[in-house]
Amino acid sequence: MASTSGGRVEDGRPPQMQPGRSLSRRMTRAGTMMIDHPNEDESAIDSELVPSSLAAIAPILRVANDIETDNPRVAYLCRFHAFEKAHRMDPTSSGRGVRQFKTYLLHKLEKEEETTQPMLAKSDPKEIQMYYQKFYEDNIQKGEGKKTPEEMAKLYQIASVLYDVLKTVVPSTRIDEQTRRYAKEVERKKEQYEHYNILPLYAVGAKTAIMELPEIKVAILAVCNVQNLPRPRFHSASTNPDEVDRERARSFNDILEWLALVFGFQRGNVANQREHLILLLANVDVRKRDLENYEELKPSTVRKLMEKYFKNYRSWCKYLRCESYLRFPPGCDEQQLSLLYIGLYLLIWGEASNVRFMPECLCYIFHNMANEVHGILFGNVYPVTGDTYEAGAPDEEAFLRNVITPIYQVLRKEVRRNKMGKASHSKWRNYDDLNEYFWDKRCFRLKWPMNFKADFFIHSDEISQFPNERHDQVSYGKRKPKTNFVEARTFWNLYRSFDRMWMFLVLALQTMIIVAWSPSGSILAIFSEDVFKNVLTIFITSAFLNLLQATLDVILSFGAWKSLKFSQILRYITKFLMAAMWAITLPITYSKSVQNPTGLIKFFSNWVGSWLHQSLYNYAIALYVLPNILAAVFFLLPPLRRIMERSNMRIVTLIMWWAQPKLYIGRGMHEEMFALFKYTFFWVMLLLSKLAFSYYVEILPLVNPTKLIWDMRVVNYQWHEFFPNATHNIGVIISIWGPIVLVYFMDTQIWYAIFSTLFGGIYGAFSHLGEIRTLGMLRSRFRFVPSAFCTKLTPLPQGHAKRKHLDETVDEKDIARFSQMWNKFIYTMRDEDLISDRERDLLLVPSSSGDVSVVQWPPFLLASKIPIALDMAKDFKGKEDVDLFKKIKSEYYMHYAVVEAYEAVRDVIYGLLEDESDKRIVREICYEIDVSIQQHRFLSEFRMTGMPLLSDKLEKFLKILLSDYEEDETYKSQIINVLQDIIEIITQDVMVNGHEILERAHFQSGDIESDRKEQRFEKINLGLTKNVSWREKVVRLLLLVTVKESAINIPQNLEARRRMTFFANSLFMNMPDAPRVRDMLSFSVLTPYYKEDVLYSEDELNKENEDGISILFYLQRIYPEEWSNYCERVNDAKRNFSEKDKAEQLRQWVSYRGQTLSRTVRGMMYYRMALELQCFQEYTGENATHGGYLPSDSYEDDQKAFSDRARALADLKFTYVVSCQVYGNQKKSSDSRDRSCYNNILQLMLKYPSLRVAYIDEREETVNGKSQKVFYSVLLKGCDKLDEEIYRIKLPGHPTEIGEGKPENQNHAIIFTRGEALQTIDMNQDNYFEESFKMRNVLQEFDEGRRGKRNPTILGLREHIFTGSVSSLAWFMSNQETSFVTIGQRVLANPLRVRFHYGHPDIFDRIFHITRGGISKASKIINLSEDIFAGYNSTLRGGYITHHEYIQAGKGRDVGMNQISFFEAKVANGNGEQTLSRDVYRLGRRFDFYRMLSFYFTTVGFYFSSMITVLTVYVFLYGRLYLVLSGLEREILQSATIHQSKALEEALAAQSVFQLGFLMVLPMVMEIGLEKGFRTALGDFIIMQLQLASVFFTFQLGTKAHYFGRTILHGGSKYRATGRGFVVFHAKFAENYRLYSRSHFVKGLELVILLVVYQVYGNSYRSSSLYIYITFSMWFLVTSWLFAPFIFNPSGFEWQKTVDDWTDWKRWMGNRGGIGIVLDKSWESWWDTEQEHLKHTNLRGRVLEILLALRFLLYQYGIVYHLNIAHRNTTFLVYGLSWAVLLSVLLVLKMVSMGRRKFGTDFQVMFRILKALLFLGFLSVMTVLFVVCGLTIADLCASMLAFLPTGWAILLIGQALRSVLKGLGFWDSIKELGRAYEYIMGLVIFTPIAVLSWFPFVSEFQTRLLFNQAFSRGLQISMILAGKKDKETPSASK
Repeated sequence: MASTSGGRVEDGRPPQMQPGRSLSRRMTRAGTMMIDHPNEDESAIDSELVPSSLAAIAPILRVANDIETDNPRVAYLCRFHAFEKAHRMDPTSSGRGVRQFKTYLLHKLEKEEETTQPMLAKSDPKEIQMYYQKFYEDNIQKGEGKKTPEEMAKLYQIASVLYDVLKTVVPSTRIDEQTRRYAKEVERKKEQYEHYNILPLYAVGAKTAIMELPEIKVAILAVCNVQNLPRPRFHSASTNPDEVDRERARSFNDILEWLALVFGFQRGNVANQREHLILLLANVDVRKRDLENYEELKPSTVRKLMEKYFKNYRSWCKYLRCESYLRFPPGCDEQQLSLLYIGLYLLIWGEASNVRFMPECLCYIFHNMANEVHGILFGNVYPVTGDTYEAGAPDEEAFLRNVITPIYQVLRKEVRRNKMGKASHSKWRNYDDLNEYFWDKRCFRLKWPMNFKADFFIHSDEISQFPNERHDQVSYGKRKPKTNFVEARTFWNLYRSFDRMWMFLVLALQTMIIVAWSPSGSILAIFSEDVFKNVLTIFITSAFLNLLQATLDVILSFGAWKSLKFSQILRYITKFLMAAMWAITLPITYSKSVQNPTGLIKFFSNWVGSWLHQSLYNYAIALYVLPNILAAVFFLLPPLRRIMERSNMRIVTLIMWWAQPKLYIGRGMHEEMFALFKYTFFWVMLLLSKLAFSYYVEILPLVNPTKLIWDMRVVNYQWHEFFPNATHNIGVIISIWGPIVLVYFMDTQIWYAIFSTLFGGIYGAFSHLGEIRTLGMLRSRFRFVPSAFCTKLTPLPQGHAKRKHLDETVDEKDIARFSQMWNKFIYTMRDEDLISDRERDLLLVPSSSGDVSVVQWPPFLLASKIPIALDMAKDFKGKEDVDLFKKIKSEYYMHYAVVEAYEAVRDVIYGLLEDESDKRIVREICYEIDVSIQQHRFLSEFRMTGMPLLSDKLEKFLKILLSDYEEDETYKSQIINVLQDIIEIITQDVMVNGHEILERAHFQSGDIESDRKEQRFEKINLGLTKNVSWREKVVRLLLLVTVKESAINIPQNLEARRRMTFFANSLFMNMPDAPRVRDMLSFSVLTPYYKEDVLYSEDELNKENEDGISILFYLQRIYPEEWSNYCERVNDAKRNFSEKDKAEQLRQWVSYRGQTLSRTVRGMMYYRMALELQCFQEYTGENATHGGYLPSDSYEDDQKAFSDRARALADLKFTYVVSCQVYGNQKKSSDSRDRSCYNNILQLMLKYPSLRVAYIDEREETVNGKSQKVFYSVLLKGCDKLDEEIYRIKLPGHPTEIGEGKPENQNHAIIFTRGEALQTIDMNQDNYFEESFKMRNVLQEFDEGRRGKRNPTILGLREHIFTGSVSSLAWFMSNQETSFVTIGQRVLANPLRVRFHYGHPDIFDRIFHITRGGISKASKIINLSEDIFAGYNSTLRGGYITHHEYIQAGKGRDVGMNQISFFEAKVANGNGEQTLSRDVYRLGRRFDFYRMLSFYFTTVGFYFSSMITVLTVYVFLYGRLYLVLSGLEREILQSATIHQSKALEEALAAQSVFQLGFLMVLPMVMEIGLEKGFRTALGDFIIMQLQLASVFFTFQLGTKAHYFGRTILHGGSKYRATGRGFVVFHAKFAENYRLYSRSHFVKGLELVILLVVYQVYGNSYRSSSLYIYITFSMWFLVTSWLFAPFIFNPSGFEWQKTVDDWTDWKRWMGNRGGIGIVLDKSWESWWDTEQEHLKHTNLRGRVLEILLALRFLLYQYGIVYHLNIAHRNTTFLVYGLSWAVLLSVLLVLKMVSMGRRKFGTDFQVMFRILKALLFLGFLSVMTVLFVVCGLTIADLCASMLAFLPTGWAILLIGQALRSVLKGLGFWDSIKELGRAYEYIMGLVIFTPIAVLSWFPFVSEFQTRLLFNQAFSRGLQISMILAGKKDKETPSASK
């Protein structure tokens, strides 16, 4: 990084000789750079704010800042050099921010020129030379071998920069010899001291522990084995002999450097992958290996890595039937060659940037480069031409330039066709299309080196000449075809992907209707001949459904035909022709088998003639189902199917050609027999239940009414019937059966919810979930916890047999090992303020256990046992010792407490005494006690009545011992006084013969005669009271004696309780055994971060919202216990926090309760803490003690060596990378929030030295004289006070321009992760220390041999949602999410085998995924839900995903109504896009039938069912509208032959179950029941219903249905940032209106009109109770959709807020739109944005939109015939007249509107006259209508109901035909009509809110409802919302 420029300026003189000229350049715009950063020192500014185009000067400025205090003058010279260099780099200051920066620097230099003076010499040249020499001698010479590599790297960096500056200040002739010598030495050794990531590979001097590990040493030896590698030859373009020599002498130290010289890989990439490979080799090699004689890698290590890294490559070669280039000629060094291949793959992958998402493209690149490697090493001859290889790349960017950038450019051009997500998916090729190009042999036409004229690279678009052009510019021109699949926007995708399911449902429905239609209606009727014959018609239906499937395949894949092979096209066409053939053959053969045929069947049978035998249809069926029978056989033999699908033999491929198209992925995804049996059993049971329910409840009851209606004749229509002579009332039957059929298709989802709940609950119970769920249960089983801990979480010492079950006996060593971890766990909870100091003391297991004969349990188990034992003894009436001791021992912990208390009292007193005779007395007393217990005469020798008095004195004694004292004498006398009292009570009140002991002691002392001056027990050892372990013992004894109340409520905090019980419970669950730390799998954690909160600033903590609530105040009320614990901690004198520390602690306290990056990082760093503790436990091994850190002297000496070793092993096993995409921009930003984020991230790096931050650096560089943006992936670590760059890898372009932001952010940083496993952690997650301890167990799940041959590729982990306590909404969401991440995923993983990846804390098999496209998919829009595609990809590529519940991570969720809706919308959008995707299509087609059902109902099917639920309501109501307005319902209900069937209500009840959200609630109740008890679950369920959870779930149902449907119809998906704020604030009415207008309010109001019309026009002949029964769930739906946002809006019914909301809404409605006016400022802008999807939809979308809008015309058509003015006239003229009325009204309104615009200002009087005339005309027309034509008030109201929907239909059609209407000039009228409707809707919705706001109790009730969770924990939320804060908010600093 350091500059090597030693240049002169223009006139050849060194710069210091021309200060006047160089410092007198005056520049303008000085102020811009002088940013005010109050919290930063000045030095941080100049070096960290360097513009990107001047990045080379940043190190010089850093050095200036570093040496500023040491020598200000030299620092000034450094800055001067930096300024000169900047001026040379950009003389015209054309780069962004350069002029401002140079001006700022110039001002600083002018100031320093005057204020700094040379310190060591008289002139600058002498000064800098002397300083350089001094710096070298003091720091580098003396530091060699003493300082860490990290410190030395910094010193060498400073030295080389200083020398660069020195060369510009001092003429070369005047540099003295010593300086030159030092400089050469620095230059020579500089390479050895570069900043490193984990391994200081080239550092000399002080050795680091990690480099001393034998596994690292052998891995380095293997990587540095360059024997027999030929030296690459270079063609040097330079004529300079020095250059030529340097070119020739390019040396290499390891195989990666050799590869870099051959192919031109970047230096940063080589360094990164070198470390990556060494760590990987070391970790794999050390497993289960003896550390003695560890001198080389095991051969199996490299073989295993080869197998893992190249499994996909070998599979690809076999698939394409080409030779694999992983060749090992005889006699070669196989290990070296294997490492060359692995190194080559890693280097390609490390530099591939966006191409990493294209795994088979990487295979192609590797294939060719591996061939070159082989050629260089063994052939040295080109295979075709026979030329020898001239190996050697011209520079280090050759690979990027020649291989990656061209492919990136193809991606970039394709992405431009996407038009920022507006274009249809079929119009452009995404990552998958371009990757699948390499699934075909045609990819070899690209040749190698790649031919850029090949078809893959040629794009008909004009290739931009300007690299910096706008990235949203659209590419046009001829399109390339899609590859293998076209993502078409249509609902038919659901049928195409899941055709087998729809066929099954349709055929089952047909069968059930046929059976129900039989005379008996019994299910057994199917066995009668006629019915059975009719049932056989299902095969005809099946043939037509197959034809539909084949047709869809042909049509929807048409856009990809040009890229398909001929065999694939032939298959599509043959499939279609076969389907068509069967669709013709089966009906014809059936027609012949029917006796007494009629109609069409008669025509067919005559045509076929008599040559056909009657049973031909049966033969046809047998032939038709033959493939299905074969498929069933294969289904029952999964291994056979798997082998055949994966085989590449041509004969097998030919056989399988018909069954499934040949594809690289999705082959052989069949489970083993037992798994198959489990999910088949699940689905067979479910389908039987569903079909039985459908038959008896939905279908059978409707058949008889249908038969009656079928035969009825209706003549009395109440409207103009177009088909009055139509028979069988088809319209009525469709109206009745429509909703039933929809419910039939949807209710499988309900049955799935029921069955998954049952199976999940049973499986959870068998997994031991919830066995310890309360503190009582924890206490009762705590004695087994240490042995469970040692069995599960610590590795077995060598030679020990594994325990089969938990023993009753407690092992000391178990307790010792357990206590180290348990105490650390308790301390972390104290640091997190979950428990208080007192609770901490009660929970700790004591560290000094050696001198007590019993196990010392934590005091919370023993609390109150001593007082109870004393009472028992005092009140004991028996005479026998045995009875008393039996009573004490019956309580498990009491016995331990009594023995420990006795021995501890003895030891404390004995330890204090100095006088030997005093000690003798104590010994005698103890001897008496021991002997009397042994001889069973304790009760006769000791009086129990004295015990309470003794207990009181002892308590006083212990308190004095622990008190703080100032004067020794006073303190001593107090102790002596109480001690004498205690001895007196023991000898006189308790012991029967106590006086004898004293007398004996008196005689034995031998001084009876002498007159003693001092009393007994006066000599005590005060020094002991300062001993830490002795004081610990006294504290514990005091707790034992004094804690009277039972410790049932310890800890108080619910979160602390939850964590303790979950941890204890998990120890009894099934998990793999813990390996040694060295044997465990190494892993990384990766967190993508964009611009979220890192750490709240003080301003943010105290900033008040509109209600006067600050975040801090809010959290103090939400978490009162944690706040008081925090105050106790920071105000503790022992901890000694300064005011600055307290401020920082407060920021952290708040941030750790939000969803911030600092919370996530703290949580992930627990992994490291756990690893270090595990290393310690293994190190201490058998000699474990409770305390953790052993007190022995030898250990003290070893302490540093040990902690270094523990850190080294932690480094070896764990890496944490946070990908802060825009960190570089935040660093240079002038925005205060961005700067704050940068500072906070920097502080995190400094706080956690092992944290790494990756970011995308954007630099301006001059290429060919033009400024150009260049992008780099950079890895940083914290160092000293700033960040330090470790690796920098140039990218082919901006990575996030190509795909979705989050996966691209993960992808750029994944190259910096290490290890064999990778955990993906989102920015809103947390982790816990005790859970981190189980990580090595979880990682063992990956290990071979656990499940036969199949190892998991993704391990799913459960989560705890930590945001549930904020509000009732947050609680609902938390429960919903908890049930999904526990019971939901438990069932998905087992038995259903369809769990995927959901963005949770899942752990990936890192090597499996980096060789198969990464840990997410990134194509724009289609991969919006990027996480789940990683699961799809893993499954399609043969992966296996499991779920584990013995470990958990924390996760935050959205807490406000609007944030939750954003989240639901995002997920629904994502599911809509998934429906169109190739992954879902392939999984749907490739899974077996039952697994496909599981897949459907747990992914897109859930959203489709939600949509059908809503659709059912519409179909039902529109059917009723048709019946009621046509008069058919009256005719049918009043007919004597039929009465209203109950079937309809029963069927609709199923729909309402779904709609009310009970589907969500079922699994929730089961999971809460399992984990907290079913009583709690029932209580929670009732409370949730009281808090209107059903309203919330019904509302979210609307969100899902709207966004899912709209996405599939029109697209328009986008990432929605949901926001993760704290304070639940009041959302304005206008904001809610904007958000929910189209998704809920419009639909809700439509349903209101439907329900009102249905009620009004059917009221006369129908009982009202029936109406309410049928429509209750619909009214509930309507109410929820219209008012839920206001019910769940804090202060939604507060009068003042309601008034403000109305004012705000009116202002918003009235504002005109225009360019640049945002949608929350103007209705017009919002209205325009709302139609965005229609602007970009295709013709099909527009036509559908218009067809859907036509439903609104039904109201007018039906209602006008019911008006009194129509006089029962049913001619068409009535309808025509109604249109005339409507159009005239619209015309009048248009005239008034135009008049206002045209005459409103100039012809005011004329405009008024016009309005008056119109008004008079209106009055006269109305009078005539009322008087002459018989119009009534009811007619007017009815007309409103009729005309409002018609106007809305006109509006919708107008929006769909926007461009046409704009051309005709009608668009403004449509806009005004739209505004009028918005006003009406707003008014209708707002009125009830305004009315309710009048009553104050409504607002109070709402607050209670919203925040009940908080109330139950003693919160005063109403006070919070009202903002009536206490004047004295508790402060931490008091």
